[in-house]
Amino acid sequence: MLKVRSVVLGSVAALALVAVAAGPASAAGMTASGSIGQAYVLGAADGQALTLIDVRGRTVAKGTADRFGSFIFQNVAASSGYKVRGASTTKPFKVLSTKSNPPAAFFRGIKLKQGLNYVKVRDGVEIAMTVRLPAGKKLSDGPFPTIIEYSGYQTAAPNDLLSALGKNDPLAPAASTAIGALIAPLLDFAVVSVQMRGSGCSGGAFDLFGLPTTFDGYDAVETVGAQSWVKGGKVGMGGISFSGITQLFTAGTRPPRLAAIAPMSVTDDTYTATGYPGGINNSGFALSWVKERMSDAEPAPGGGQPWAKALVAAGDKNCIANQKLRLQTRDAVKVIDANPFRTPGEFDQRSAAAWMSKIKVPTFLIGQFQDEQTGGHFAQSLGLLTKNPNVWITLQNGVHADSLGPSTFTRWVEFLNLFVADRIPKISPTVLGLGDQLYKLLADAPAAPVLQSRFASMTNVAAAKARFKKDPRVRLLMDNGAGPQGLGSIGATWELGYNAWPIREVKPATYYLGAGGALTPTKPSASSSASYTADPAARPLQTLYGKGAGDDWKAQPRYDWAPLAADKGVGFTTAALGKDMILAGSSSLDLYLKSTAVDTDLQVTISEVRPDGQETYIQNGWLRASHRKLDAKRSTAVDPFPTHLKKDAAWLPSGAFTLVRVPIFPVAHAFRAGSKIRVTVQAVGGDRPIWKFKTVDAGSTLNTISLGGAQASKLVLSAVAGSTAKETPLPAPTALRGQPTRNYRPGSNGG
Repeated sequence: MLKVRSVVLGSVAALALVAVAAGPASAAGMTASGSIGQAYVLGAADGQALTLIDVRGRTVAKGTADRFGSFIFQNVAASSGYKVRGASTTKPFKVLSTKSNPPAAFFRGIKLKQGLNYVKVRDGVEIAMTVRLPAGKKLSDGPFPTIIEYSGYQTAAPNDLLSALGKNDPLAPAASTAIGALIAPLLDFAVVSVQMRGSGCSGGAFDLFGLPTTFDGYDAVETVGAQSWVKGGKVGMGGISFSGITQLFTAGTRPPRLAAIAPMSVTDDTYTATGYPGGINNSGFALSWVKERMSDAEPAPGGGQPWAKALVAAGDKNCIANQKLRLQTRDAVKVIDANPFRTPGEFDQRSAAAWMSKIKVPTFLIGQFQDEQTGGHFAQSLGLLTKNPNVWITLQNGVHADSLGPSTFTRWVEFLNLFVADRIPKISPTVLGLGDQLYKLLADAPAAPVLQSRFASMTNVAAAKARFKKDPRVRLLMDNGAGPQGLGSIGATWELGYNAWPIREVKPATYYLGAGGALTPTKPSASSSASYTADPAARPLQTLYGKGAGDDWKAQPRYDWAPLAADKGVGFTTAALGKDMILAGSSSLDLYLKSTAVDTDLQVTISEVRPDGQETYIQNGWLRASHRKLDAKRSTAVDPFPTHLKKDAAWLPSGAFTLVRVPIFPVAHAFRAGSKIRVTVQAVGGDRPIWKFKTVDAGSTLNTISLGGAQASKLVLSAVAGSTAKETPLPAPTALRGQPTRNYRPGSNGG
């Protein structure tokens, strides 16, 4: 492994190191190349005026070289014969399309060694890839079953994560890439850690989920799969969060050498799921995450990731040269701020959901409904996987880290072994014994034990795979946190199994909002109304006392889930349920709304009022009223689907009630007999650990909801017909992971 002495550099000296390789350069050294929908220029003079011309000599676009002598022309049509004119004119080049996949021979010519590699992908950009093997192994010991972890976090940093734990090693991969850097090698897989373009020591410019980035995933799979030391000539993909989401994009490009994917804790849409839930800008975690990615994309060693700073300072010529395009990084914060509506040209290609229906390989996906980072919206897109016959989905209550929990870990290991390694799954005693330490390190929480594979004693791989395929395609892990290891411990206590998502057994259950805060299955015949002042300052903006992501991974987070403030929200509560109700899927709050403002932001919260007087958070939904126009083809009784298009935006009419259907994110929860279902409506904020919102409400808007009569507001839930909690006990008040509990206090309207 490469060892680097720590070097302290001033900002001027740091930029000078990059300038040696990146420019400014003479015009005679200028080159231009094509990427997917882009043309990039290197080696121009600082400030040089640049003109992109097509094969007929017509001007396509103009730009100016940055101080590194670089520039990227965006949104260029795929074609041959382009040139760039500056002080001189470049040779002709081709701008690629999404169908410009290189031939197999292109990838066979690339040889990866153990440790750090620099690999040129289809457009000539160099991507950093680090090959990691099981402990004590070398490439000649292969072939190895192999997975790829593809991320924009510090993933290809070449040092060993296990030996770096507890140390400040700039060359160690980030803990967030531990699946590839630590866990998979312990499971006897080889791993190739692939660094996203525009980050770390990879070349190119960062453009969050842009097309070149997506097809880098294709090229990485084909490159790794072509290595002689890779078992079967095919690879899988693994990872959580960032490196979970990239799997959905990559698999959607259908690389031939991809065997299977196993994404964890993902999102499905940059706009609807995290950036603008309900059309309202998420200025909390979503914004801070994007800002961190922009920081990671700064040129090293003055900025960027620690390993890039260290390698540039140590004179790594590849890493230095790969900083050339960093000043062309597309500012994702500006893109998000400039697109308060869902602009298809910006968001469609960056939506994981847009690629999911194209995935053909076996898929094992895990996610949490209350995920404090990526949110619960991802489950709305899982139906796009239904045409794939080999998809297994595991859904549970909980937080971002819980995808790696003991209730899912063994099945995940089984999947990778059967569909990537083509071998009998068997978890080593070492890994089984590391369970407690893993979860203490991961979440500072106790956990159920990690179990050995049910196939460990089998000898026939085909028989084991056939048995695995009989598993329910959808597992709902219930009451994660309520196990015997203690309140909030990681692990579900029971589960439900189904053959598809959305669950076919769901029957919409309708409850009408009524006078006095009632929530009843019968529509009130008499008309009435309930009003509240939309005041986002009436409650704390977030539900955690602790600072930063991760505090709510603990067994007992310090939640501050405040009740409705007087007159600042309305609540509606059912009578005690006579029998269990299992909620599984999306829901809709159909409001007839009148407002003193032309626009207002709505936050809807579903909760359970328990027999002991405690109230447990279940799920949220949001909508900016001006975004109420629905996609008629995609909307259902339980799943309204706003278009969020600028052309569909409309102010609320003055003095009249208007139907506004608020989509509520999917969830699975067991309401026990004796509990009550509650729904509240208020200004945004106060129900999420690390999300915040840029709201249009300033505390003076009065919103009124019509109750009963011809304009009866209602809650429509995804209830699973005939399903019960299997006589499992009601969890203790603070047991469920990701679900705060508070003392129930009725709203000012009585509910």
